[in-house]
Amino acid sequence: MRFDLVDRVLEASAEAAATIKAVSAAEEYLQDHFPSFPVLPGVLMLEAMVQAARLVAAERGETLPMTIAEVRGLKYNRFVPPGCSLRVQVKLTGTDDETGSLSFRGSADLIDPEQPGDLQTAATGRFTLRPVRTQLPAKDPVGSTAPGA
Repeated sequence: MRFDLVDRVLEASAEAAATIKAVSAAEEYLQDHFPSFPVLPGVLMLEAMVQAARLVAAERGETLPMTIAEVRGLKYNRFVPPGCSLRVQVKLTGTDDETGSLSFRGSADLIDPEQPGDLQTAATGRFTLRPVRTQLPAKDPVGSTAPGA
């Protein structure tokens, strides 16, 4: 299943991207997360950063789909209720030519319409994207022995 959390692209280059994700009360997942206190799930904040990073990959000429390989130092700082938006920023921090992996530092800042000039960090972290593997690695048959055993 594919879904797009990016509502607007502010910037996209081979080194960085910035996007906006508006959180609407009509979004289905808010009915369950949480019924009496609806907020954007943290995993969707991460997904918004990943989708912004995929824009960077596309600007770099990457044609294979990219998936999460690793997430490090992910911190959630603020709840994001309906009616607010996220300003997502990602910056390329490294590449691995052997695996095709791209490493990023990302942040998602809360934009509250009641306090438009006061951006508050909702989430930050580092993550790596890698091309989706189209073939599974070869496995040794069950019960096989190591060479020379």
